[in-house]
Amino acid sequence: MKLLLWMAALLAVYFSVEAKYSPPKVQVYSRDPGEYGKDNTFICHASKFHPPDIKIQLLKNDVEIPGAKQTDLAFKDDWHFVLTRSVNFRPEKGDKFICRVTHGQTVKDYVWEPNM
Repeated sequence: MKLLLWMAALLAVYFSVEAKYSPPKVQVYSRDPGEYGKDNTFICHASKFHPPDIKIQLLKNDVEIPGAKQTDLAFKDDWHFVLTRSVNFRPEKGDKFICRVTHGQTVKDYVWEPNM
């Protein structure tokens, strides 16, 4: 009987933790419309995620871009978190810009699409 109660308690904890997991909603954009050869800002915004275990990397051709700035981790009333990372960049034809988001054990790439 004790084993059964212990297993029920363990399952309840497991499902309550899993119920709180929310993957980030990610938006990738530039401050100004994308133009080749023009200075701009590459922005990656992650929102509505929980838990706050997250890492955002901004990549150019699979290499992390140095000098990126990040906002402080913030949360909304419902305990979902928000984080933004940005860096100055100058897109050139053939460059590939990616926002790589690691949330817990999940890694996803989001590609910046120039609107040219």
